[in-house]
Amino acid sequence: MTELQEPLNQLTAAEVAEGIAGGAFTAEAVTAACLERIAARDGTVHAWAHLDAEAALAQARARDAGTPLGPLHGVPVGIKDVFDTCDAPTGMGSPIYAGYRPFADAFVVATLRAAGVVILGKTVTAEFAGLHPGATANPHDPARTPGGSSSGSAAAVADFMVPAALGTQTGGSVLRPASFCGVVGFKPSFAAISRAGLKLAAETLDTVGVMARSVEDAALLAGVLTGAAPRALEEPARPPAIGFCRTVLWERAEAETRTALEEARAGLTEAGAKVAEVEMPADFLAVDRARNVINAVERARTLAFEWARHREEISARLAETVREGLRTPHRDYVRALETCREVRARLDEVFGGNEALLVPCVPGAAPLGLESTGEPALQGFWTALHVPTITLPTHRTAEGLPVGIQLVGRPRADDGLLAAAHWMMARLGEGRR
Repeated sequence: MTELQEPLNQLTAAEVAEGIAGGAFTAEAVTAACLERIAARDGTVHAWAHLDAEAALAQARARDAGTPLGPLHGVPVGIKDVFDTCDAPTGMGSPIYAGYRPFADAFVVATLRAAGVVILGKTVTAEFAGLHPGATANPHDPARTPGGSSSGSAAAVADFMVPAALGTQTGGSVLRPASFCGVVGFKPSFAAISRAGLKLAAETLDTVGVMARSVEDAALLAGVLTGAAPRALEEPARPPAIGFCRTVLWERAEAETRTALEEARAGLTEAGAKVAEVEMPADFLAVDRARNVINAVERARTLAFEWARHREEISARLAETVREGLRTPHRDYVRALETCREVRARLDEVFGGNEALLVPCVPGAAPLGLESTGEPALQGFWTALHVPTITLPTHRTAEGLPVGIQLVGRPRADDGLLAAAHWMMARLGEGRR
């Protein structure tokens, strides 16, 4: 038996799968280590909306007793509490759905089970994957927000409670909490992963994403969920060509993020990457407002039943968004959709000959207070454009708080983005400064 160098709950998903396959340890042992960490820390972090320790251990024992099912056999994973699960409640961060038990699994849950995953539990989400936060705190400083809306998933992965977890992104709900908590957050291209069994927030924006502690793990989970054949991320034949783009929202980036991006650019250049400064046309700013219009109208639609029957149980913040959506003229909504479509068609103007763009992810480190999940504009801009994006935990402030950088890929070039991100992490390292 291989001598373990670190606790089982601190291993990556790839390391867990490899260790179980090689007989170094069991799925039950990994699951037990994760549950032990949760018992020690979740009273502070509050990452889990539903956790059944015995059910999780029973799944793990079944994995150990059975034949390998797939590339994630025995790996514990957390599920954001907006995805249906047949054996656990799906509360969606709302009192309206307290104790709600779906009949079937969402596509992503069923697919992960088929790949051998142990579903550890349901992670806390902001109300209906919006901006009204749940109880989760940032594991680096419980007085600060973990971000949202995939707050529990990011915090659980960052605090070594689980190697990987699922999230969703309508604005910045994968990348922002991943950045604030210091993990990898990957949002694939729009519609790359089926949303069947997901409580939609905004149907033309919502994208399933993953949280992990390595780019390799993010690629592994995304590959399973998209149906791609599992393969290791390989070193590219040459350094990637990266465009350094401040974007039309640069004024929203604080000194911490600006410093992280400048240091990342310098480090990549030193490592041999071609990093070219690129300009974004000023009229691209229209996407920011268009996304807000689309978000409000589509949230009003997806919450039509709840608004009609349970309006008093909807938070004041979300209620205002629904009202905004209901009073928005249809022509304004259509125009917002057209604005995003037109800018998508012009993305080559920004990318040029570059394979990916290095852009700001969050304004800065996680803000103090738990009443807000932070500013989504820097992530939501790219969500509206349907491109793949990833945040990398490359930097920390002098106080040790994570500040992620964002890498944006060309439309549908998810594999290329992951390869470039993997190359970058190997050169920039984790948690500089």
